Amino acid sequence: MGQKTNPIGARLGIIRGWESNWYGNKKDFSTKLIEDNKIRTYLNARINKGGISKIVIERTLNKLIVTIHTSKPGIIIGKGGNEVDRIKEELKKLTGKEDVQINILEIRRPELDAMIVGDTIARQIENRINYKRAIKMAIASALRMGAEGIKIKISGRLGGAEIARTEEIKQGRTPLHTLRMDIDYANVFALTVYGKIGIKVWICKGEVLGKRDLNPNLVGGKSDVNDRRDRREGEGGHGGHGGHRGERRGGGDRRGGGDRGDRRGGGGGQH
Repeated sequence: MGQKTNPIGARLGIIRGWESNWYGNKKDFSTKLIEDNKIRTYLNARINKGGISKIVIERTLNKLIVTIHTSKPGIIIGKGGNEVDRIKEELKKLTGKEDVQINILEIRRPELDAMIVGDTIARQIENRINYKRAIKMAIASALRMGAEGIKIKISGRLGGAEIARTEEIKQGRTPLHTLRMDIDYANVFALTVYGKIGIKVWICKGEVLGKRDLNPNLVGGKSDVNDRRDRREGEGGHGGHGGHRGERRGGGDRRGGGDRGDRRGGGGGQH
């Protein structure tokens, strides 16, 4: 009991794609895996304020394609694309490969991205903003942008307290057992003067009912639009059910009222 599965790992191959797309045999699998980790660690440290959500790594025979999903593409691209070229050269040195390609995808709605939401809260906590206020603002903006539910768990020496504790604030619904439910998850740290504060974010974006393309680079594009359309149709459907339920309830009351009146009337006749 009490074993928690990572919501992203549980949905891989069902409604989510892998963030590393390549084939490795027994000999070079471990080297490629370590290299992926190095690339991600390096880029996250190098582009500190770039609002990075995820880094997708693809490999062909001699080519390395790195796709950076970010809410601030301008910071990564730099003036006239100078910054990207510099990062590309640094990645060539790091991996020892000649052919490295960097793609940058913009995240249109950063309020619905768990990693970016968690990172924003962490930065605010580091700047000594009250953690409750930061969390409530994040929740309000996520729900405003169309999230079905959001849950944020924060633990550590909250507000500089002597004893560490855990607090959880949630709104809407986040059903973690429903695998067709698109749930984005992130685990972020805020490095404060009085210690490390952990922040976990779950954002529920609604159900994925059709077959979804598992390419993780499509999330910011076509599939996002389809998701929105699905959600709108879903809401219409719920509204319809609600209408039937209301009719049924109304009808039941009316019928009940009539029966009661008849019974009462009948009773009067007998007396």
